[in-house]
Amino acid sequence: MARFDGKVALVTGAASGIGREIAIAFAREGGHAVIADLNMAAAQATADEIGKSGPAALAVAMDVTDEAQVQRGVDQAAQKFGRIDVLVSNAGIQIIKPVHELPLGDWKKLLSIHLDGAFLTTRACLKYMYQAKAGAIVYIGSVHSKEASKLKAPYVTAKHGLIGLCKVVAKEGAEYNVRANVVCPGYVRTPLVDRQIPEQARTLGITEEQVIKDVMLRDTVDGVFTTTDDVAQAVLHFAGFPTNALTGQSMVVSHGWFMQ
Repeated sequence: MARFDGKVALVTGAASGIGREIAIAFAREGGHAVIADLNMAAAQATADEIGKSGPAALAVAMDVTDEAQVQRGVDQAAQKFGRIDVLVSNAGIQIIKPVHELPLGDWKKLLSIHLDGAFLTTRACLKYMYQAKAGAIVYIGSVHSKEASKLKAPYVTAKHGLIGLCKVVAKEGAEYNVRANVVCPGYVRTPLVDRQIPEQARTLGITEEQVIKDVMLRDTVDGVFTTTDDVAQAVLHFAGFPTNALTGQSMVVSHGWFMQ
């Protein structure tokens, strides 16, 4: 019997990158993945691909900052599969600018996607988890949940905030056997990171190779990017842990970039 046989995981931002890998890994272990994404066509393509060789998957259109869309997508998943066992709050963006040049609109946009999105999806899924007296929520944080880098004020702020939300959900959810934890990846070669490389090179006045070697991977133990599979395996560990012994915690997955 696979670890997640018959269980349902809703993963936001799951049409590509880390979210997609998490959904695929969950399905590989017997679970039904709900692919929630702004890009419905890409979400459907991912769900179709998973469904060819694994359990049925579902694509739902979801802007995580839109309260009605979030509720509709979660309800749709619960109606189709009869349950929501796992939420992986993964949707996010990055904006690279120094604080003194950062428009308020950019600040609000990033915090809304990362924090409002985490709150709205959590609230919608808790309704079903509390009814079932079981569930696991995994927030995708970052090494920037623990550490800071120049040019990333809203991102660092949002990722720190996820740890605070996680701790409260862990305390409130305990009586319902609902756990909450945070996975904090280092740099992963996703489109989000690929876009940052030329942006940081221009802003810092260095080459793209220097951004990779001297900025992104400088403090790792081996000069290697974290992979999407590394992150997915950490998420599944939290999602599948059987007791409240592991709740309110954060796990850094970064090739030693940040150690705690």
